This record gives sequence, C-alpha cells and structure tokens, in this order.
Amino acid sequence: MRTVAAYAPAGTISFGLSLVAEVFQPRAGVPDFVFELCTDVPGPVAVDPGLTLVVEHGLDRLASADLVLALPGVGYDAWSAGSVAAFRAAADRGALVAGHCVGAFLLATAGLLDGRRATTHWRFADRLASRFPEIEVRADELYVDEGRVLTGAGAAAGLDMCLHLIRREHGAAVATAIARELVVPPHREGGQAQYATAPVPVAGGDRLAEVLDWACGQLHRPLAVDELARRALLSRRTFIRRFRAATGVSPGAWLIGQRLRRAEELLETTDWPLDEVARQVGYASAAVLREQFVRRRGVPPSEYRRAFGTRD
Repeated sequence: MRTVAAYAPAGTISFGLSLVAEVFQPRAGVPDFVFELCTDVPGPVAVDPGLTLVVEHGLDRLASADLVLALPGVGYDAWSAGSVAAFRAAADRGALVAGHCVGAFLLATAGLLDGRRATTHWRFADRLASRFPEIEVRADELYVDEGRVLTGAGAAAGLDMCLHLIRREHGAAVATAIARELVVPPHREGGQAQYATAPVPVAGGDRLAEVLDWACGQLHRPLAVDELARRALLSRRTFIRRFRAATGVSPGAWLIGQRLRRAEELLETTDWPLDEVARQVGYASAAVLREQFVRRRGVPPSEYRRAFGTRD
C-alpha cells in the first residue's frame, strides 16, 4: 500500500480530509506514500466551513491507487454515478477500499458492504442500517476491518482507521512513528467504543492514569483487576466503572491490547523465540500468544515477524 487516492465530493468535511492527508504525507523514516485528492470534475470544490478547495485530479486516479478512500461529506446521497462505479471497479480489481463517517454510505451505495460488518458515525448508524439492511452495522466501534474493505466512525476515528491500516500493511513501527509525529495514540482497537462518557485520563494526571502507566510496565506478569483497583485506591466495582467510562473498554480488553502492542514491538525489533516474546508480555506460552494474536490481528506472530521484522 503506497499510493492513496481520496475522493472528495462537494461539501467534503475539511476535518476528515485534513486527517487523512496528514497521515499519508511524506515524512522521514516511513514509506513514501503518494497521496492524491480527486473529485468528479477537477477544479474548485466547496468544502466546509465556506471554503473552496482546488482539486487537480479526476476519478481516473481511483483506477490505479492501492488504497481508495471515501471522504466524509455533508450529505448521504452526494455520490455521483461515476464515483459509485469507480469505487466498485477499484474493489473488483483488488484495491483496498475504505470510508469513514458518512463516506461509508458511498461504499454501501456501491454494494461493497453487503453481507459485511461496517461502522459510521454513531449519529448516522441507524440511518445506515435502515437504508442498507444487508449490512451488519456496528454502531459502537471505531473502525471495522473486513479485509479489503474498511469503514471508520466519525470525526477523529478516521485517524484510527488509517493508522490501523498502516499498522496492518506496514507494521507497528511505521504506524507508531506516524502517530508520534501526530501526537496521538499509535493504536486503538477497532472494537473500542466511539466515545467515552468521561475524558481519557492524561498520563500522570490522576490516580487512574498512574495505574495505567504502572500496568504498562508490568505486562510480563499476570495483572488481576483487583490488583489494579487496589493501586487506584478504589473498590473493584468502582474501578471497573471508572475505567470503562474513561477508556471505553474493560480493564481486561485494555490489557490484551497493551500486551499485543508490546508483542508487535518485540516481534519487529528482536529475534527472541516466540516463547520468550510470550513470556515478556505475560502469556504462558507461544501457543497462547498465537491464539490471541490470530484472533485480534488476523495472522500468527511468526507471519507478522516475517512481514515486519527489522533485524538482520
């Protein structure tokens, strides 16, 4: 995945466009992505809020890109017949196809989500489900990966979707390098809730944040919820409630995510045996690590290492 073509209809949401363009811009130490913006007729395109963007390329750019993106716009039916056909053709030739927020409606209109799971902004999930009953709409998820077709939720979740795709195609180190420059978390699980009922704690900002920091340094051993609750000076029940409100996931799901992120780093940067990698991230054996890795990453650890390992 090196060439990226993003389709911008009239009324494109500038925030969503900016996120995607920032992720795929050229930068040192990562693959040389080629990012091109296209529209139905090259020229001025109205974007919010009251801005005009000059787009140089037409729909022909969708015919050869490795990744074809549907950017969010101000409506659900602003898709030209040409754009729908172009996205369908891109999927038929095997390109990666993705859309976030109402961009998912373009993929749905093209029939690319039939029989698949998908997400969109939580405000529009019911509309997507009612208009396209063939789709299994996951209203609470940040992004949904269906292999060659991906959908993301609204607003900043487009960033999560793109970083997930880069992580999947180019490895954790590349995704982390881009995230570090953007000053955002390098990875949030797709199944994480689209929004939390309380702000995510800032590292070092309060007792819960301190416990999360501490837990990240203890991934090599079992970590029970009761132990985390004691360190937070909370009852188990209160800790679980506050944890989920702050992060959008349960303590157990959060720990699995942290363990797998650390495993990815070790697989990329060391030649340690898989049993040692498993031990370092708190799993009893390579078999247990493999089970968790395949379930949540789609490939076994050995295959991930072959694809993204950086050691000679």
